[in-house]
Amino acid sequence: MQTNIDQVKALISDLTQQANPKQAAILQRFFKTAPGEYGASDVFLGLKMPQTRVVARRYTALLNFQDLTLLLKNPYHEIRLAAALILVERYQKSSPVEKAACVRFYLDSLEFFNNWDLIDLSAPKILGDHILHHLSEAKLLSELAVSHNLWRQRAAIVATLALIKAGKLQTTLAIARKLMNHPHDLIHKAIGWMLRELGKKDQELLVGFLVDHHHQLHRTTLRYAIERLPIALRKFLL
Repeated sequence: MQTNIDQVKALISDLTQQANPKQAAILQRFFKTAPGEYGASDVFLGLKMPQTRVVARRYTALLNFQDLTLLLKNPYHEIRLAAALILVERYQKSSPVEKAACVRFYLDSLEFFNNWDLIDLSAPKILGDHILHHLSEAKLLSELAVSHNLWRQRAAIVATLALIKAGKLQTTLAIARKLMNHPHDLIHKAIGWMLRELGKKDQELLVGFLVDHHHQLHRTTLRYAIERLPIALRKFLL
């Protein structure tokens, strides 16, 4: 498979021409890019999501997996984000065979999805949707959850959003159990977010899980999980 290098360069040019240094400085702080923080060494052009999305859509039909690999290896966050957006759209428009290829590429490339927004916009729509239609492959999420890589672990829990929306809730609880003792705040928040979404489908199931595991759950997870519950129940669980 040959690289469409001219199209890759054109996409990069379309994004870099819109660079905004002031906005980039804000994003660098927001995404915690200082040494020792979770996004350390990530750099930004300073584009807003709609700008990146518009550019990505122009190239969705023009780029192959090899091209996306080049984009995912780019140091600029928005260029990797464009690659993620293209992969999501390609997955959604593909045949079952092509979808499977997108999933394989996604799993092989997760090391480049190295910030929470890249994971959150892609994991449910690619990996989560795949698991939803191939429930026997849910073990993929368990493998990611025990990988000891922050972004793979976040992908494992956030991917279950697709299952939650379809009313299939047990996988979320299983992954939450594997990650509930995780040391990082980004995982605590992700678990709490998924539990909150699960509670919209089955409040009794959520409350039962929280009661059973409240001594193990991080305070951040608990606060996120109970946001939509009645006030009296929230106070009880806290």
